[in-house]
Amino acid sequence: MPIAETNAPRRHAYTEPGAPQLPEPTYAERVRTLLSLGTIATLSTISRKRPGFPFGSLMPYAVDALGRPTFLISNMAMHTQNLQADSRASLFVGQVGDGDPLGTARATLVGDVLPVPDEELGTVRDLYLSRYENSRSWVDFKDFAFYRLQPLDIYYVGGFGVMGWVTAEDFTAADVDPLALTAPRILAHMNADHVPAMILLAKVHSGLDATEATMTAVDRLGFNLRLRTSDGMKGTRINFLREVKTSDETRIVLIEMVRAAEAIS
Repeated sequence: MPIAETNAPRRHAYTEPGAPQLPEPTYAERVRTLLSLGTIATLSTISRKRPGFPFGSLMPYAVDALGRPTFLISNMAMHTQNLQADSRASLFVGQVGDGDPLGTARATLVGDVLPVPDEELGTVRDLYLSRYENSRSWVDFKDFAFYRLQPLDIYYVGGFGVMGWVTAEDFTAADVDPLALTAPRILAHMNADHVPAMILLAKVHSGLDATEATMTAVDRLGFNLRLRTSDGMKGTRINFLREVKTSDETRIVLIEMVRAAEAIS
């Protein structure tokens, strides 16, 4: 089982004492990234038929510039009728991937879901249709309208032992990780071709002797490994030497780290 991530500073095994270290992405940044990658979530509204009970609906969504989920929904839908009576709702978004779903990232956004103001409809419409081209077939039907969730609070779970609340203010101020779209390719490449290098980095950076290694996550500041050791499965996070913004920058810094690790191993 992976160990919990912390925000405590880490020191690279071969850097000079006192060298500046990069922090991990905040939970707010992780939620913004998670939302940007997803397309389908679960919207829970307050039931009109059974007052006080949550009513769950499968919900496609797009994300605006402030990270707010937007929906194109019909007045005939039960969730829309629920929202018209009570705007309070929550949206559950989960990471898509293989493996134990309880070990993947997910977030619940709590807030009010309200119609998008007229002056913003053009922007929201273009954004939504850029993600769901087939929605052009019904976007102009009179019974359809755009709604948007304004988050009041967010709860994030990053896997086993990684969880916490995110304020609406921090969420709005956060950015999507620049590696969000290229991360799957980076993970696939590392796990297919560079397992020995990851085993070496785990030993040098984290003091863990492993026989197998899998890179499970990567972001602008570092990466996570799942390791098979003589004491069972363990997890660790290793920071990059510097912040990266592209897959090429990631490749360059990983090569530097492996060469430095080889020199001292």
